[in-house]
Amino acid sequence: MPDYPPLSTQVIGQTESALGALLERLRAGTGITFRQLLVRTVTAASGANIDRGQLVARISAARKLDSATVEAAIAQLTATGLVTADGPVALTDAGRTRYHGIRDALEEITARLFDFPPKDLATAGRVLSIVTSRANALLAGQQAMA
Repeated sequence: MPDYPPLSTQVIGQTESALGALLERLRAGTGITFRQLLVRTVTAASGANIDRGQLVARISAARKLDSATVEAAIAQLTATGLVTADGPVALTDAGRTRYHGIRDALEEITARLFDFPPKDLATAGRVLSIVTSRANALLAGQQAMA
């Protein structure tokens, strides 16, 4: 069995880069930006629709984006007819179809990449969740000092 490096920012960064490149490959040619994909993903995960303020807050907090950036992605998707936003934000039929095209392909890749015993996945998830929580706490502290 090969030796693996301990979990570090370098390992996390390399993993994020590799996963991002796979997602970019799926997203390329769709005419959808990464931020627009985020809006569609969170909207789809929320059921039929989501309050615009909640959508903006969830994406801003998770991806560390300012609300204007998320609002711009919503406006772009609305202009292309992939979401409606004249009340709660919702995917249109065209938006759902295009979302599921990318999502289905991503789920196939994810199934291959995450083919590990459940115990290993639970450990990795726990460690990364703790690292994320600590990083968010540091960010919150830095914002309070600014």
